[in-house]
Amino acid sequence: MKWILILSASAALVSQGRAATQAQCSELLRRGLEDKNPETRKQAVVALSLAGQRGPLLVRLEEMLRDKDVEVRQAVVVSLAEVKTRRATAALRQALEDEVPEVSFTAAKALWARNDSAGRQALLDVLSGESKTTSGFFSKQKRQALRMMHTPRTTLLFAMRQGARFAPVPGLGEGVASMQALLTDAGVSGRAAAALLLGNDKGAAVRDALEDALSDKDWSVRAAAVHSLSLRNDPSLKKDLEPLLNDDKEAVRMRAAAGYLRLSVIQAGRNAAASPQPGAEQQKK
Repeated sequence: MKWILILSASAALVSQGRAATQAQCSELLRRGLEDKNPETRKQAVVALSLAGQRGPLLVRLEEMLRDKDVEVRQAVVVSLAEVKTRRATAALRQALEDEVPEVSFTAAKALWARNDSAGRQALLDVLSGESKTTSGFFSKQKRQALRMMHTPRTTLLFAMRQGARFAPVPGLGEGVASMQALLTDAGVSGRAAAALLLGNDKGAAVRDALEDALSDKDWSVRAAAVHSLSLRNDPSLKKDLEPLLNDDKEAVRMRAAAGYLRLSVIQAGRNAAASPQPGAEQQKK
């Protein structure tokens, strides 16, 4: 009986110790989130991506979407992107309304990565820019800012990882080198990254947006549109790529030429498969 009491007391002390440590950790993060220094708040937000998907600190993280510092809000979106709950998705949709393009664009990518329709539509609006006057996502001012915005390196690498998910075609590449060259170019815009992100979406609305982007004033958007349209593996798109063979930018011309050849190979393969093979009629008889 004595040993039972001792063991029970020891277990209670250990439990109390763990609870105290957990409380200390929570308090440390809470103070970080409330610190006057935005860099400290940002570090606390980033660290919370390791803490799990539930609890009061997650609620506090969602509240940080209203932080006055842009980098803090952007870090909140990145951390919420790792939380696979309905509540986190709702918070990311809220972030789409952020007045700063960098924040709303990050939220759009995070939602797109979890196959959320709001993220897909937001990226379509980014790609369309000012060519669509009835955008339900961006104001004219925000579209103007997005057009001028250059995508941070981390965003570009994210785009590359998410974009390289095309269905492989035997004997043809997946365009990874083409994508990598675009994403590491200092002149590539956020809208070009959106074109790459949307590249493996086979919807008609995306196709229309990519076709519109072929005549965009920004060369990187045109190049990204050529890249993504080529990887749709649809020979009917050859006619859309042909005018780009005379583009004034080499990066666009070269991709248009390669894309045209790719689609020609696919078309030839399909024609051959549809044609009766020599001797087929004889075999049937």
